[in-house]
Amino acid sequence: MRYFMKRTLFIAAAALLTTEAAAQQEMLISQYMFNGMFINPAYVGSHKFAEATALHRTQWTGMDGAPSTQTFGVEGPIANETMGLGLTVINDRIGDTRQTEVFANWSYHLFLDPSGKTKLSFGLRAGFSDYSANLSETTVFDAGDPVFQDNIGNAFVPKFGAGVYLYSKKWYAGLSVPTIFAADNNIRFNVNETSDRYFQPHTYLTAGYVFEASKDIKIKPSFLVRYLNNVPLQADLNCNLLWRDTFWIGASYRTGDAVILLLEYNVLDDFRVGYAYDLTTSEISTFVGHTHEVMLSYKFGRDPVKTKSPRYF
Repeated sequence: MRYFMKRTLFIAAAALLTTEAAAQQEMLISQYMFNGMFINPAYVGSHKFAEATALHRTQWTGMDGAPSTQTFGVEGPIANETMGLGLTVINDRIGDTRQTEVFANWSYHLFLDPSGKTKLSFGLRAGFSDYSANLSETTVFDAGDPVFQDNIGNAFVPKFGAGVYLYSKKWYAGLSVPTIFAADNNIRFNVNETSDRYFQPHTYLTAGYVFEASKDIKIKPSFLVRYLNNVPLQADLNCNLLWRDTFWIGASYRTGDAVILLLEYNVLDDFRVGYAYDLTTSEISTFVGHTHEVMLSYKFGRDPVKTKSPRYF
């Protein structure tokens, strides 16, 4: 793990150029279970109301060049809840690499029973990444490494993704590939490449269920599995407790990476605040700080305040 020596993360850009860190080509957030649109376009329009969400993630605090992510999304139902539309904007910085993504998301929802309690949706997303890598100024330990000789400035990369989402009021399951195809021929590094593409498809499998333990307490176990070819499978295993439909508290374990504390407070019927704290457990924990993630969300549109039942996912 020479790239993390001496508390220096300017070298973090190198991690994006290796198979081991390829998973970070897609956005990584801990509060994914309350922000389904960012990993699955079929999620948009799955509620009766529209919602806007903003999130800021500071990973490995105190490290120069540490990952930093900002997201904004807005989505809601249209056409009598048979379709959904959404917009996501993501800004991601790791070391000397920067990426800004803008995506339009569309979904179509099928009612699987006459009561409308169970639905199946199909989603598509299309957009672009603006990718930059200032590699010539990256601090490296191998002087003259050809990977870091050339910069990439504002590479425009169109991207397309898709997903499916099966859900009811108290459970959900989803399968998605946020980037099925990326027109990234203009991103190349002078390394022994095993693929003609830089951005590789990541597959996400998610599911969750809400149990009523008592009148005041509900429990929601959930998981997310990330798959990328030639990279070890990674999973987030989560359990959240909801008290009086107002306050969430929970924990997650990200295999091989971190233990996570999750908090969320429904301040009003239409406004909520979330926080996640990641404690790194991998072998780089000696060299990096912890991770903080703050989320704000606001419901609006069709009868948002009249929806008294909490938003479980």
